[in-house]
Order: sequence, then C-alpha cells, then structure tokens
Amino acid sequence: MTILLEATFPNALDALVDRLAGPAGAGALVEAWVFEDFAARHAAEAAFATAGVSAHIRSAYKPLLHAFLDDFDLAGVTAIDIATPSHPAGSARRFALEAYPLAGLVKVPVRFSTGAALLDYDVVLRHPEGDRHHRVFAPNSLRANGTLSSSGWLRITRAGTRFEDHALPTEFEQVFDAAMAAIAGHDWPATRPIFETLEITVETAGIERRIPWHDECLSTREGLHEDFYFSLLEFFQAHAGLPQGDRTLQPGQIIPDIRIGEAETTLRIALLPARIEALPVEVRPILPTADRPLRAGEIAAEMAALGGAPFTFPSTQGRQILGTYFAGTGKGFLLSGGQHANETSGVVGALRAAQDLKAIPDINFALIAQENVDGYALHQRLIKTAPHHMHHAARYSALGDDIESRAKPPLLERQAREHAFELTNAGLHLNLHGYPAHEWTRPHAGYLPRGFELWSIPKGFFLILRHHPGYGDKALSFLEALTARVIETPGLRRFNESQLAVWHAHSGEVPFPVINAIPCLITESDRATVPYTLITEYPDETIYDAPFRLAHETQYATVMAAVALYYAGALA
Repeated sequence: MTILLEATFPNALDALVDRLAGPAGAGALVEAWVFEDFAARHAAEAAFATAGVSAHIRSAYKPLLHAFLDDFDLAGVTAIDIATPSHPAGSARRFALEAYPLAGLVKVPVRFSTGAALLDYDVVLRHPEGDRHHRVFAPNSLRANGTLSSSGWLRITRAGTRFEDHALPTEFEQVFDAAMAAIAGHDWPATRPIFETLEITVETAGIERRIPWHDECLSTREGLHEDFYFSLLEFFQAHAGLPQGDRTLQPGQIIPDIRIGEAETTLRIALLPARIEALPVEVRPILPTADRPLRAGEIAAEMAALGGAPFTFPSTQGRQILGTYFAGTGKGFLLSGGQHANETSGVVGALRAAQDLKAIPDINFALIAQENVDGYALHQRLIKTAPHHMHHAARYSALGDDIESRAKPPLLERQAREHAFELTNAGLHLNLHGYPAHEWTRPHAGYLPRGFELWSIPKGFFLILRHHPGYGDKALSFLEALTARVIETPGLRRFNESQLAVWHAHSGEVPFPVINAIPCLITESDRATVPYTLITEYPDETIYDAPFRLAHETQYATVMAAVALYYAGALA
C-alpha cells in the first residue's frame, strides 16, 4: 500500500461560529451559505442568537430548492415564475436544472425564464391576494478549470453597509481540491494500467436528504463521489493523451469511498491491491419479487439453475463472467445485463426473461446476466454504507474502461460477449441498462455531469436502437410495435408521464421522439458486432422495494416483447 495523502479539514461552519458568535459579530447580520444539512445550519443560527448575533445560514448546494423546502410558504399560491441567474459562465438551463425537482414537488405550474441577475434567482409566487417576490442568492465561484461551480459564501452587514461579501472556503471544497492536487502532483508511470486500485476515502458531514419525489435525494457526499470519479478519469485521460470522455482508458480501478463523518473532514488517498472476496454460496432468489439488487452469489445460483450450455471467461480481477447458451434453429440473439455494474435492474430482468425464453421451441439465444463482475463486486461493497448513492465508480471495469469499448487484447470480459455472438450467430443484442434514478450532479465541475448532461435528471424508461448501415428501414416500425406493448406494463405509463412532465419543466423538450409515452432514440452505427442492438434505459441505480420491482418488470416485459417481434420478422 502506498499513501499519497492523509489530511484533515476543519468544519467551516464551526469556524464561522467561533469567529463571529461574540464581540466580533455584535450588531452585524451574518449570512453564510455552506454545504451543511438543515440541522447543522439551524444549530449554528441558534448559537449566533445565544451570542446576540443575527444570522441566516443557508445551503450552498441547490439553494433555490432548499428555499422552497425550508423557507417559502406556498399556501394559496397558484403559480410560480422563476427568472434564473444569467452568469456568462453558467447556462440558464443549468440553473433551471439546479432547481429540480421543484416542478414535481409543488402542485402548481412552475415557469422558468432567463433573468438579468448574475447569481440570483428572482422568484414570483402568484397569489390571489397579491404576488410575493423573493430573491434567492446562488453562491458560485469560477474554479481553476474555468467552470462556474457551487461554493460557500459569506456576507456581513452592519447598519445597512455590507463589509464582507465573498466566497467562503468550506471543507467540501477543500477536501476535493487537496485530493486533486495530490494526485496531479504524483509521478505516475506511462504504462497502463497505472495501478490496481486508487482509493480516495473521505469521512465528512454535509447534506443527505430524501425528498418526496420518486427516488430524489440531495446528497453532497454522493456529489463528492461523482466529482472525484469523473474528475480523475478526466485527469488520467489527459495524462494518457486521450480525448476527454474516451472510454478505452485503462488507468485501473478508481474508488471514491465517501462516508458519513462528524466534526472535521478526513481524507486518505492510497494505492492498493485489488480486493477479492470469496463468492458466498447463495440460494436461488425469487426473481419476480426481488426488491433489491441481487448479490453475486444469487446471480451465480440462478445461472446454474437455468441450464443450457454454460461458458465462462475471466475478469480482470480473476472473477468469472458466467454465460449460458440455449441452442436452437431460430434466429439467434444475445441477452445481457450489467455492462455498467451499478445499473442493476437489467440483471434481474434478464434472468427472469431467460427462465421463460428457454421454454420456447427452437429458441436460439445466449445469456450473460452480469457482464461486469468486478464492477458489480465494488457496487455491492459501496452500497453497504451508502445504499442510495449511484456509485459510478462501479460503472466501468476494474481496468477503468467500458467493456463495450475494449477492442485490443487482453479482451478479458469482452470475450464473453463475442463468444456469445459466435455461438448464436446473433442478429440482435438485447443489452439491458439503467441510469440514475435521481439527479446526477458534479458540484465542483460546473454542476451538470460533464459529457453526460442529458442524463442529469430522469426522463423515465426509454429505449435506444442502434443499427448497422442499411438496416434502418425497420427500426421505427419495430419501436412503435415494441413500445405499444411495453407501455402496458402496470404502473409504467404513469411513471413515465410524471417524469417526462418534470423533465419538460426543468429542461425543455426531450431531445428525441416519444413513442407511446416512451422516449426512443434510433441511431446508425457500425461499431457493434450485430446488425441491431436494443438498449434499455431504466432509471434504476439507487432504487429498492416497489420501484425496483417495476424496473425489472419493465426490463422483463421489454425482452419478451422484443423477442416475440424479432421472431415474427419485425427486424428481418
């Protein structure tokens, strides 16, 4: 093990109370914006009040949404008009998205427009007895990378004169900057993979708040995980001379492990060997009622029980990718799940569908229920301490690349897919995916997830159909027939319509056609081995219980309908 950095960062709010809750703050109005939850902010206001100092402590993270959650009285309000900040380095769309999911929480129309203020929302609460006007400050600073990002802030006013009005360094920002500086300053080798695992362990307080809109969660700790993971991918892409967003990069496994802490924030960055746990023996799960992601042993038990002709290939860390083949005279296809291991409903949907598909006469298909077994093991580890975080560190392989993008030896995990294509002579790949079930943010990188902006908020279940050149004539009619069947899954139409309505309020029109209440994207591409690839996308990364059951029921229904149409000649 090699330690790159160990450090501790004091709590900025505690330091502010120590400084100003006394003679230094006498007669002043103290306003601060920090990355702390309501309880911590309320306690600080109480400490100031005890010392005779007037203070308002607000959230620096999603400040407008917090204003609605904690401060505004909406009784009798008939509509809400919001003029977003108009900073040259931050888009109006970004600030409208930063208010998400306001349009889903309130029961009245919410209308966004572009305002004139640099960093203030102007809010009008329409009311029969007279409109109410509010101005909500959105504290942001330009970071060294040129992005306008959420930041702490401090204002001190005496007798109507503002003496201080500036960014306030917080532990939330300091721990990120210190970690990135330490990693940038390390002498990394040119060979790849660069390490087995790079682990960033942080214990910190911050905001962790469930709110009553689908799976929505406000979490600064989750935001820190996302910032670390994707910022480090971007750093190592630049180190390797690859373009930003390149999915072939193989630095090793990057693991931000962000945990709840108290008082001071602690940081440790270490280079470690891969952690390999023995696979426990599990009983077969009852798949139709599964209310959580399956454990790896449960997947293995189900694969063994399915029968067929099993095949295996090794992963980077020495685990086994499990596949099975059901030989028949029908048209071949591959059914797979878990390419991105934190997308878990497709694993259950694939296993459920395989149980029924194998009974069809002359069926000819291969199943790989979980392609990315190393990422899945990491996901299982991380959700033990943070079950409602999306954990994109588990998205890619232990080498750090996307399995689908791997084109050069050693192919490792990619071999299982290619072997299945050869066995089946597949004309169709049913590739089951998911995406974040609640808002995906990168607070230190301009708020929206860079390169994944269209995935920043959920838009319900949707489909992507990729086809080889010359195969596009059947794609639209296939999706029209498929969506007509799938949308009848109990509960799916209402789910999709509610998410699409809120997407429209905060982000505008969905950027591709909506067919039978299911967004659909048809693209021509020659990078896939097979002529047609149907990709499912269900917002599933952090869901449990009834929402998880609807997710894998939708995945299952899509597979069964797609196979029926495929065998009926819809893609011939």
